[in-house]
Amino acid sequence: MSSHSPSARSPSTNRIRSGREVFGEFELAPDRVHLNHGSFGAIPRVVAAEQERWRAHIERDPTGFYTYELPDLMRATAAQVAARLGGDAKDWVLCENATAAFNGVLASLRLKPGDEIVTTSHAYGAILKAMQALAARQEACVVVAQVPPILENEDEVVEAVGRALGPRTRLLVIDHITSATAVIFPVRRLVDLAHGMGIPVFLDGAHAPGQIALDVPTVGADWYTGNAHKWLFTPRGCGLLWTTPSRQSETFPAVLSHGTDKGYSAAFDWIGTRDVTPWLCFEAGARAHDGFGGPSLIEHNRELAKEGVAIIAEALGGVVSAPPAMRAAMASLRFGDLPVDAAAAAALRKSLQQRHQITAPVHAFDGNLWLRISAQVYNESTDYERCAATFRMAAKALGLVP
Repeated sequence: MSSHSPSARSPSTNRIRSGREVFGEFELAPDRVHLNHGSFGAIPRVVAAEQERWRAHIERDPTGFYTYELPDLMRATAAQVAARLGGDAKDWVLCENATAAFNGVLASLRLKPGDEIVTTSHAYGAILKAMQALAARQEACVVVAQVPPILENEDEVVEAVGRALGPRTRLLVIDHITSATAVIFPVRRLVDLAHGMGIPVFLDGAHAPGQIALDVPTVGADWYTGNAHKWLFTPRGCGLLWTTPSRQSETFPAVLSHGTDKGYSAAFDWIGTRDVTPWLCFEAGARAHDGFGGPSLIEHNRELAKEGVAIIAEALGGVVSAPPAMRAAMASLRFGDLPVDAAAAAALRKSLQQRHQITAPVHAFDGNLWLRISAQVYNESTDYERCAATFRMAAKALGLVP
């Protein structure tokens, strides 16, 4: 089964069709401003149709499908992932999401009392909690490198991580693109730094596939996870894990099942009955990404995010988290004059979502209020103008600004 995305290019020019020209190719509510593609993605109609075709196919003979078809389909999908993101099919496995992939790798570690896992202050909350829980069980500890919330250059990241690494470090966990601050970390430099000290590296690339150009093996990490359901247009539940060959014998999924003793790919390919259609739609999502422009879409989204964050910063006075070279299709602003806690930030986010029809992440980070925006093919500059006009009004109604 396969599907082809409608072309997102004008037939007479090389211009990418975007904004309202392509909005109808998604199921998104037309009366809402959608600026949170980075959290949960959005599925083009053509990909949703492909998923329904797979579901209908499975329901005609569930036993035959899971018993005889799925094993080969899983490896075929891994080959499609490898063709898109680099490496060999044998090094790629499918998971529900990046968090599930990380929990498998984490559970595979054997730590001793006093051992350390190093991450940064920009780490994704769920990943940090998983590290802390494992460390507590094994009497190890998590060391958090304090990376400045507002960055001027890559050196600040490398220097902060370098200070945190030491002789007891057993794993470095780094975001490729951070969630709260939307910063592209210099992952190749961080991998080289850690490997120079004999420390393995796990890269959390949850936001990377489809948002930036990516050839995973060349990054050099020991493990790399990503989500195709954020920026690569697959249905939600399409997580990816790449493991370097030398680490595969020690890497298992968080859920152990019949394939546990049959090697790396077999252990991940079958952990019990589950909805596999998101994985089987990987290629449909990737083709949709191609249809919307592929590499040109990536550049379009980067430029739109740059424009969008400038619109909001000019209107509201926020400070962008990093220079343009360290950002892609997301951008975060800090409102330093608005100190808040998590509850106040959540209230503002809920108000924007439910009262004002603006979907955008608002959160407390480093003691201040932050707003993150995303730019995808269905967005246009007026979305950011509307967000800017609404944000301060909603914040004032909640007493967060005078």
